[in-house]
Amino acid sequence: MKYYPFLLILFFQSTVSWSQGSLPEFFLDGKSVVMISSSPQARPALEWQQIAEHIHPALVQAGGDPVSYYELEDIALSEEIQAGYASAFSKRQIRSIVLVTRKSNGTFEIHFAPFTGNRNIIPNSGVSNIQAANLEDLTETLNAIGQTVKSKNLLVLEVPEYPNSEAGIQGTKRFINKNPLNLNVFKLGIPLSGTIGDAGLLSAYRYDLLGKSEQTILAEQAAEKAGMESIFQQYYPHQFEFLTTAKSDAELVRERVQFILVRQEGKEGDLMQSMGIPVDNPEERTRIVVKYYIRLIVRDELYVGTEWDADPDWRKALISFLENLKKE
Repeated sequence: MKYYPFLLILFFQSTVSWSQGSLPEFFLDGKSVVMISSSPQARPALEWQQIAEHIHPALVQAGGDPVSYYELEDIALSEEIQAGYASAFSKRQIRSIVLVTRKSNGTFEIHFAPFTGNRNIIPNSGVSNIQAANLEDLTETLNAIGQTVKSKNLLVLEVPEYPNSEAGIQGTKRFINKNPLNLNVFKLGIPLSGTIGDAGLLSAYRYDLLGKSEQTILAEQAAEKAGMESIFQQYYPHQFEFLTTAKSDAELVRERVQFILVRQEGKEGDLMQSMGIPVDNPEERTRIVVKYYIRLIVRDELYVGTEWDADPDWRKALISFLENLKKE
């Protein structure tokens, strides 16, 4: 695995506008997977499955062959989980990814991307999009497109399907509810999470991230680096290093960086389940939180700590995690 802490790829610079009466050929000739991200603040309240039920006939009418629907946050939860889904999509010969985002103000954006065949799932260019004021306008637009397109998709599903976790959420058993040993011996590497690399492109279509300006992203990145330096100087007594160039695991180990700080962000219930943390009614814990953990490079083990310390504010989450590292 390589780390690209300063590689900034702005997905919104790579989208292309939808042209009247056409959709990408990869959508009209092959299976599609649909990922939905819906803001819980939007009104009227709609679960992502309700959006899927409403939009499926319109996607079929527009010439698509959507074979399965997922909540985007479930797939973009981590690179590891994303890689598992990508492998499953490849086996099903998926050709396109449809990303449906409902923002907090109730507006919709739908993006059509070719499936990359790797864990990135979508590329950073060649993505078409449609915007609509509400769900009804979006379906009307798709239905209108269907009057003009020539699709090669014939035997399509009449109703949306919601597969169980076909990716198997690979590797979740590697999460360990302990603190790592030897933090005082080896350096902790810190990639900045305020940047978006290829593997993070999918998260950029989340309802709370889609459409952020370049200035906003750069400002958040600068603020995060400054804030993290201050926090580590105050709460972490051992050696640490911000990763400023792309380095492989082998290169990091040679430089005595045995540990990597990993930031994971998503719905709290989903995060707890993916990390093997016991949780009652995970579907009710829908707030977006940040959870830090440490990856031991040489064993590829993931240490989440002895206590659940996630928080919507990354600063609070980081401070709590570093404080908990001091506990036996």
